[in-house]
Amino acid sequence: QVQLVESGGGLVQAGGSLRLSCAASGGSFSRYHMGWFRQAPGKEREFVSTINMNGGNSNYADSVKGRFTITRDNAKNTLYLRMNTLKPEDTAAYYCAARNYIYGSSTNPNDYNYWGQGTQVTVSS
Repeated sequence: QVQLVESGGGLVQAGGSLRLSCAASGGSFSRYHMGWFRQAPGKEREFVSTINMNGGNSNYADSVKGRFTITRDNAKNTLYLRMNTLKPEDTAAYYCAARNYIYGSSTNPNDYNYWGQGTQVTVSS
């Protein structure tokens, strides 16, 4: 069973950048497809980006495509999300999640078994 801890959130002005990290422990990180999801107040949790177990395939929501980059370092058991050209509408709590590789990759948050506690990203205009 894997435990996930996010970090790197904060307050940034529109147009700025942040890099989120998600440190995994307690499991074989390389056996999990990973994802970033976000949830704004009053809204449902939504897909941001996913990456497969070996980092060879990634997916992005249309709203972040070209601005965000997901990567993973299996040797360090860490998932990253580089966020550039941030917009006020990116403001949300960001969560990393893990899904056992045997079930295949997914962009549906309901398909993910393990979640971090979240890190807040606030983008001011």
